[in-house]
Amino acid sequence: MNLNDYLKEKNMTKYQFAKDSGVPFTTISEITTGKTKIQNCTGATLYKLAKAMDVAMEDLLADSMENRPAFEIFKSNVCHMVKDRGDIDFIIEILESDKIRELYQRKWYPESLYLLAMVDYLSRENDLPVAAEYSDIRASCLEKTIYPASIIARSVLAKSDQPKIDSFNAAIPEFKRFNIVENEIRNVC
Repeated sequence: MNLNDYLKEKNMTKYQFAKDSGVPFTTISEITTGKTKIQNCTGATLYKLAKAMDVAMEDLLADSMENRPAFEIFKSNVCHMVKDRGDIDFIIEILESDKIRELYQRKWYPESLYLLAMVDYLSRENDLPVAAEYSDIRASCLEKTIYPASIIARSVLAKSDQPKIDSFNAAIPEFKRFNIVENEIRNVC
């Protein structure tokens, strides 16, 4: 659990939390501002934080210890899952696991929105209704457009934004809605 989220959820100040946990205010402040990474805290500090938050020490470290793959690798893995499982089984697996919401709550927005776009796209392709439980997430959009690495490379080599413009215009609408440029999900090796 993220310390900032905890403080917000409990409507608690850093000062009050420092007092309750026995951890110095400066340490709390440095963790919440990102100056100090929680995984660099001593065992004693982690223990005090976890005890005050009523969570396991492992829960405090979970977000920082998780290995987040590069977005290109994530996209490739998702496309391979679609290819291996088939459209319908992929949709069922993603919806039953609630992976979209899990990634969104972790603030892994590109991954969450990519999965949602994939589910929506495959639903349209298979004449299925969209999953209504993600209407709140569908209202989100990435601030900056994410292009495939190959398109970025073409733009750099051409010394022009035209490859990006062309790719964006040809993008699958469900992905484009979230500012993710995806033109082909089935042509994976």
